[in-house]
Amino acid sequence: MTSETHAGVATGVEEHTGHPPDDDALLAARDRAEELGCVPLGAQAGEALCFLATCLRARAVVEIGTGTGSSGLYLLRGMAPEGVLTTIDIEPEYHRTARKTFREAGFAPGRTRLITGRAMEVLPRLTSGGYDLVFVDASLAEYPGYYDHGVSLLRPGGVIAFHGVLGPQAENPRRDPGMVAARELARGLREDDRLVPSLLPVGGGLLVAAMRS
Repeated sequence: MTSETHAGVATGVEEHTGHPPDDDALLAARDRAEELGCVPLGAQAGEALCFLATCLRARAVVEIGTGTGSSGLYLLRGMAPEGVLTTIDIEPEYHRTARKTFREAGFAPGRTRLITGRAMEVLPRLTSGGYDLVFVDASLAEYPGYYDHGVSLLRPGGVIAFHGVLGPQAENPRRDPGMVAARELARGLREDDRLVPSLLPVGGGLLVAAMRS
C-alpha cells in the first residue's frame, strides 16, 4: 500500500470517527467545573475510559479525583448496568455537584459511592483485588503513591489508568515535582512484573497498565 493510500485511508477514518458533541449532562458538568475552577476530562480521554470500562465489562471501578462528574459519566456509560463507581475526592463541593451530574444523567444513586477524603487514606480501606478498573486524575506529585495502593485493588486482568502524565509545559521539566513523579510512575509500571503498561496519546496522556492474569 502506497503512502498516498495510507494517507487517504487515515483521512477517511478521521472523517467518520470524530468525537460526538457533548450531551446535556456532560455540558452541564463542564460548566460546573469552570465555575469551581477545576479542569474536566476531555472527550478523547473520556472515550478511552468508556472503551476500557466496556472491554472489561466493569462492575466495580475506583476513581481518584471526582471533579464535577464528567469522568464519572464516561466510566458509568461503559460499565455493566449493575456496576458501581466508587469515586474519591477531598472537596465536598465537588461531590455535591457530581451527585447532581449523575442524577441528571439518569444514573440511580445506588450506581455511585462518593467518598470524601484523602485518597491515600481511603484506598487502603477498599477491598484488595476487588476492582476491574482504577482511574486516577489528581495531583501528579501523588501518582506514585496511588500506584502502590491502586494496583493492590485490581483483580487479575484489571486495569489501572493515570491521566495527565504528559503534564503541562513546565519551565524545568527535569525538576518539576509533577513530572518527576510521572517519570517515577512510568518507571515503576515498566519494571513491575505483574503489569503490562502502555501510554495512550489522548488528553494529557493516559498511562494504563493491565494486571496479568
